[in-house]
Amino acid sequence: MAHINTDLKKIDELLSRGVEDIIGCIELKKKLLSGEQLRIKLGIDPTSPSVHLGRAVPLLKLRDFQKLGHKIVFIVGDFTGVIGDTSDKDSERPMLTEETISKNKQSYFKQVGLLIDLKQAEMTYNSAWLSKLTYKEIGEHANMFSVAGFIARENIRKRLDAGKRVSLRETLYPLMQGYDSVAVRADVEIGGTDQRFNMLSGRTMQEHSKQKPQSIIMGPLIDGLDGRKMSSSWGNTINLTDKPVDMYGKIMSMHDDLMSTYFEICTRIPTQEVVEIQHSIKNKSTHPRDIKMQLAYEIVSLYHGKDSANMAQGVFTDVFQKKKLPDDIPEIITKNNTSLLDFCVTAFNISKTKIRNILKQNGIKINGNIETSEHKILSSGDVVKIGKKRWAKVFINSHY
Repeated sequence: MAHINTDLKKIDELLSRGVEDIIGCIELKKKLLSGEQLRIKLGIDPTSPSVHLGRAVPLLKLRDFQKLGHKIVFIVGDFTGVIGDTSDKDSERPMLTEETISKNKQSYFKQVGLLIDLKQAEMTYNSAWLSKLTYKEIGEHANMFSVAGFIARENIRKRLDAGKRVSLRETLYPLMQGYDSVAVRADVEIGGTDQRFNMLSGRTMQEHSKQKPQSIIMGPLIDGLDGRKMSSSWGNTINLTDKPVDMYGKIMSMHDDLMSTYFEICTRIPTQEVVEIQHSIKNKSTHPRDIKMQLAYEIVSLYHGKDSANMAQGVFTDVFQKKKLPDDIPEIITKNNTSLLDFCVTAFNISKTKIRNILKQNGIKINGNIETSEHKILSSGDVVKIGKKRWAKVFINSHY
């Protein structure tokens, strides 16, 4: 039998750090203090090949529960992923093919394993039960809910008011996510604030199935590199599959005003230390670059280990600090496979002819190294310098 840690201080932090709201909080805290092993559910749809830090926020909460001895139930939504959840979208999400979902899901368990002990967790696909439901059963599930409840959701109401299409298919998603909780007999479900309606559906369906309704822990949605909500659709993500140097560089390129939030919910630095760091940020008593370097180191360490974090930090120091790059380099958003020539035209408003002449004179550097080929393909985080005083940092957005 698993040993359940009932330390009040750890439970209080579990229920507060990176938490926006809890439904069933009083009952949940009683269970956590009782020593009962709870079943903690999280589902992620494989709508892209990589899990990003935004999705890793609830994964970290799973990790916290697992460290206290509770059973983790991780669901890859290979069935729900085809249907598509529009909880955080301002337009209809297109249906994905089974082939796309199958390709995307291949490494999800491996990525989740960067944070939680897979040997001590239940890992499953929701096609195992959703694909077997009959029309009659789906009708019974749908009968528990009203159309009025669905369209009362803020994002759905906005779309309807704007005259945008809302498909009947979209109304099925909360039923499926809710039934997931019945299938795995979840005691707790973890998700973002955008998942409130879907997770409440789980409570309704569990009660209908004579199960105790799950508690719900909702965490915040974090912003990505460009200040918008982190989303694979916008290409502003920091992915768990990113190489250590790339992950470090992306964090160093993000907006300074995101640091406080990232320290609190994307790391597991002790809470008191986070408070002190946030105080330094607010009072500007420490250079933002140094604080961000600490953040980048902590996050890379979490997913790749300290050796990789040390290596990534060393690369950053060698390439950027030792070459005395300015702190206010403008960041230019561009698309995948952008050549040096095309980037310079956009970033510096210079003609192609002039850029070619500067290249011939060895007047363009990338990350401190002279570059002579106009066809050089740039990567996110690259710093391009023309002459002595003109700089630009590359930010790749695949949907740009």
